[in-house]
Amino acid sequence: MSDMSDQKMISQIAPAGHYLALRVGFAFPLEEVNALPNDWVEHYTRQGFMMQDPVIRWIYANTGAVRWSDIKIDDPRNILLQAKHFGLVYGAAISCFDNNPSGQRSFGSFLRADREYNNDELEFLSQHVLRKHIEYAPPTNLTNAELEALKMLKAGMRLKQIAHELGVTEGAIKQRLRNAKRKLSAATSAQAASLASDFGLI
Repeated sequence: MSDMSDQKMISQIAPAGHYLALRVGFAFPLEEVNALPNDWVEHYTRQGFMMQDPVIRWIYANTGAVRWSDIKIDDPRNILLQAKHFGLVYGAAISCFDNNPSGQRSFGSFLRADREYNNDELEFLSQHVLRKHIEYAPPTNLTNAELEALKMLKAGMRLKQIAHELGVTEGAIKQRLRNAKRKLSAATSAQAASLASDFGLI
């Protein structure tokens, strides 16, 4: 299924909004889609709900799919009850982790106001999150020399310094960085170094 038809299906399955975080490591996701109602995002952020949100706690402790109503985790701040006042009555949470060494997981939360999610919808959403997780997986074809150059660039070293440190020409370093940019689909060497760091490669 194409990205366009996926998005069309998601807007039908989650008419009240959705949130998708891809390849979340120790800090921020590599890619994020926030299509939740603005007033809920503002309220959620202002109240500092994230650390106590039972949906987020379920996502980080499990993989698979679950209806919000089936999450049996304490909700002392009544976050899910408050969500209902913003039209987020029925939810589905999807969590995906493939035992990658950098510990990155992907997850999504999908909402509607009218009814519970059925099993076919949960399966579709699970497959969508998994596909996106795989799509944003780090490349496995970067050489040690390319990773070394990216690591030194990320540390703030200039091309001349890197070349001197490694005992190669500046042209060789430029070629390594060009290769790394192509493999990481990055526009610049700095972006390639940042992506490699986000992926846990350097």
